[in-house]
Amino acid sequence: MNAVQIRKSTPVLIVEAIEPSLPFWQERLGFARPVEVPDGASLGFVILRHGEVELMYQTRALLRRDSAAHAAHHHDDKTLLYVEVDDIDALARALAGFEIVMPRRETFYGATEIGYREPGGHFVTFAQFRR
Repeated sequence: MNAVQIRKSTPVLIVEAIEPSLPFWQERLGFARPVEVPDGASLGFVILRHGEVELMYQTRALLRRDSAAHAAHHHDDKTLLYVEVDDIDALARALAGFEIVMPRRETFYGATEIGYREPGGHFVTFAQFRR
């Protein structure tokens, strides 16, 4: 079997509110906030980056609206894993037979994504970005 080319892996931390966590990462540790998605008067999603280290925060409310499929299987887990790959079709072939919890979709931010539950019960979203 050909190996799937993995580009990077990013944890997605699920929270009620993002703002309380920002001083920890930004003010104390120097993380930049290159991407943010508002959700009303608050943040619904952010990417935090420091050098090669990246993490994402998403609110439970935005998770429910963004991916009803993920939310339906989400049992108040606090972490998801977001993995960028070079070839989403090769990835889907490699994982044939594993449980899909988020059907393949195209996003407004330029990714083709598909979400699986790995055998340990964790959600893993795989994404291929247009280059």
